Amino acid sequence: MIRVRTDVAEAGRVAAPRDRDPVQERARSAGRAEGVHVAKFHTPEIIIGRGSLAEVPRAAAGLGMRRLLIVSDRGLVATPWYSQLAQALHAERLSVSSFTGVSANPRAPEIVAGFTRYEETSADGIVALGGGSVIDAAKGIAILAANGGHILEYEGIDRARRPLPPLIAAPTTAGSGSDVSQFCIVNDVDRMTKVTIIGRGLVPDVSVVDPRTLASLPADVAAQSGMDAIAHCLEAYASLAHNRLSDRAALSSIGTAWRSIERFVDDPSDPDAGTDMAYAALEAGMAFTNAILGATHAMSHPVGGLCDAAHGAINAVLLPHVIRFNAQADPMPYVELADAVGIRGGSPHSVAERLADEVASLSRRVGLPGDLRSLGVRDEHVSVLTGNALLDACMTTNPRKPTADDVARIYREAL
Repeated sequence: MIRVRTDVAEAGRVAAPRDRDPVQERARSAGRAEGVHVAKFHTPEIIIGRGSLAEVPRAAAGLGMRRLLIVSDRGLVATPWYSQLAQALHAERLSVSSFTGVSANPRAPEIVAGFTRYEETSADGIVALGGGSVIDAAKGIAILAANGGHILEYEGIDRARRPLPPLIAAPTTAGSGSDVSQFCIVNDVDRMTKVTIIGRGLVPDVSVVDPRTLASLPADVAAQSGMDAIAHCLEAYASLAHNRLSDRAALSSIGTAWRSIERFVDDPSDPDAGTDMAYAALEAGMAFTNAILGATHAMSHPVGGLCDAAHGAINAVLLPHVIRFNAQADPMPYVELADAVGIRGGSPHSVAERLADEVASLSRRVGLPGDLRSLGVRDEHVSVLTGNALLDACMTTNPRKPTADDVARIYREAL
């Protein structure tokens, strides 16, 4: 639901003390302005904990799967997790086939190939084992299995009308949130941008989160996925479509991720850091799938399509710039987010500015690039990136409506 925030009457006002509940205060303010709110909070069944991957066969059987397709990538096939999953499914007398032709930014032709494999094997359900790209590809395959056509026809909101086949997601990174989200992001190679497909039917039936699978993550992937989770918290909390449940999930998640991400990147096999990041990514996913996102993701998707760069790294570069842009109109959401990570004191605008600075600093400390130029973006790309960003569905819930000039300026500031 759309809401109106507490108005900041004095730009120099000191941030409120910590003993208040910002979620309740925001809800009361919005209620006074707009009347009674009705919120829908959608999550899959969630099975989380070390060793939970062993629960996938039972979940699959419970959903009526008999001939399932494992969607994964070639890197994961080389890990013990893929073989453990396949063996456990075979042990339960489930027929298993696989599709592992998924790249880091899943392309439309890959999804078509996965759908062909789904049909060839007469599959009746999908298990996705992998990061956000794998899970998004699995969603795309499921869309085609139920609705036919070409995957790019479903760009936008609620374009896939028919119910999808059963889908279980087992994430192996801590950040994408795709295992609990209503988003499917696909790379349109012809237009050189990513398209956003949104719909409640895209939320997987079951999310199985086993922190053990994070132990084999390379440090750069751990950093990228962790910063993606932090971006989800910040954008969901500031989103025009937030609600009290998404707010609480976002505040809880950002506090956990902020405390844990550096330990996790330093040693992804650290069981405590891995479990913390698994929970943080889960809560961040629950927040953004129900509150949607904002300009950071709307601007990140075209960059990913153009440069084939890691999504989390792009978000980490753009996020501080978007915080500053949005906070010029209303800094209070960022004051409350800053409080959750221990940044306090000063006027609301100064606190929001410090939060933006600290996000950039954290990103550098975990080894991510500090500008878009490092990811392949050039000045001549700004015009086409701007046009694609303004068309992205995530831009509709950004708390401040940007013009084309605003978006182009942010891109140039981030170069």
